[in-house]
Amino acid sequence: MGKFRAAAGLAAIAVASLGLAGAAALAATTTHSGAAGVTRGMPARARAAADRIPGTATVYVANAGSGTVTPIAIADNRAGPAIKVGDNPLAIVITPDGKTAYVANYISGTVTPITTATGKPGPAIKAGFAPGVIAITPDGRTVYLANWGEPGMVTPIATSSKKPGHAIRTGIYPHAMTITPDGRTAYVANLGSNTVTPITIATGKPGPAIAVGEVPGAIAITPDGKTVYVANWDAGTVTPISTATNKPGPAIRTGRTPYAIAITPDGRTAYVVNSASGTVTPISTATNKPGPAIKVGAGPTSIAITPDGETAYVTNLNSGTVTPITIATNKAGPAIRVGTDPENIAITPDGRTVYVTNYDSGTVTPISTATNKPGHAIRTGTRPFAIAITP
Repeated sequence: MGKFRAAAGLAAIAVASLGLAGAAALAATTTHSGAAGVTRGMPARARAAADRIPGTATVYVANAGSGTVTPIAIADNRAGPAIKVGDNPLAIVITPDGKTAYVANYISGTVTPITTATGKPGPAIKAGFAPGVIAITPDGRTVYLANWGEPGMVTPIATSSKKPGHAIRTGIYPHAMTITPDGRTAYVANLGSNTVTPITIATGKPGPAIAVGEVPGAIAITPDGKTVYVANWDAGTVTPISTATNKPGPAIRTGRTPYAIAITPDGRTAYVVNSASGTVTPISTATNKPGPAIKVGAGPTSIAITPDGETAYVTNLNSGTVTPITIATNKAGPAIRVGTDPENIAITPDGRTVYVTNYDSGTVTPISTATNKPGHAIRTGTRPFAIAITP
C-alpha cells in the first residue's frame, strides 16, 4: 500500500509483527456491511430505488483523527455540525430502518449510537478491546463488533437495550465480517490465523474454523447467501466458502494483494480490488473463474457497486482518483479526480451519487453517477475514514 494509518495504532503494531507489509494501512475496515463492502445497511439498500424519497438520505462520515462524525445531507451536500463520538472512530453502520447509526471507536473500546432524527449521540457502549469492524443483522436487532487481538473476539450488542453480550471467541486478529442475508450466520475473517470463523446468530456460538488463504483481509457474501468470498491479501487469491457446508472451495487466483471485494446485486460477479497490482479481477460466481484483470489507478483500496448493478466505483488511494467500471463490459472509464488519499466509498440508495472519503484532505467528494463528474469537496473532520448512508 505504501501508506500506513497512524490511527490504526495497536493494530498496526500487531500486523507489523506478523510481517504483513502494508496491511496496517487499514487495520480496521468497515465490513465493507453485512454484505459486500460492507456495514452500510445493505439489506435496506437492496430494496428498489423507486421506494425511496429522493434527497432524503444522509451520509455519515466517521473522522478518525477528530473523534467525530460528520452528517451530510444528500439533498444539498451540506455538512451538519460535527457529532462527538469516541477516540479514533474507524467503522460505522446504520440500522436497516435508518433510525440509528452505530460508530465503532477503536482506541476508546466503545460504540457510540447516534439517533439520526436528531443527530444526537447516546451514551458510549463498552465494546471490548479495539473494536474496528462492525456489522448488523438484517433485522436490525444486533450489532457485532470485531475486537482486534490474539485471540480475537466478537462483541454482540442488542440494539433494543444498547447492552453488550458475552464476547465470542474467533481466530487471531479478526479483520472483516459479513452476515448472511437470512441473518442466521456471521462470518469473520481472521487476519492472523488464516481462517474464517462462522458464528451462529441465534446462539452466539462459533463453529469450527474454516481454513482459507494467507492473511484473509476482506469478505463478502452473495445476495442469495449461498457463497462467501474471502480475499487473501498475501496469497493473491480468493477463497469461496459454501454456507451450506462451511467448506472452502479451491482458491481463485487474483492480482497481488486482493484488498477489497464487492458482489453485483444480481450475484453473478464478484469484483476483487488488487491493491498492489492496481487492478480489479472479476470472478464469475457461477464458475468461480477469474476474468481478465481491469486496470485502475495506483493503490486501489475500496469498491462499491450501484444498486442497479451497472457500474462499480473503485477508490485509488495513491492516485487520488476514483475509477468507474462498466459492469456489462468490464471496461474502466476515465479516472475521476477526488481528494488526497481516497479511502472508502458509498453510494446513495437511489444510485445517483457516490461519496468518497479523502483521508488526508479532510473532505468528502460527491460524484454524479449520471456524468461521473465530481462535485465540490465537502469539509469534514480530521482524517475522514468510514462512511455510511441511511436507507
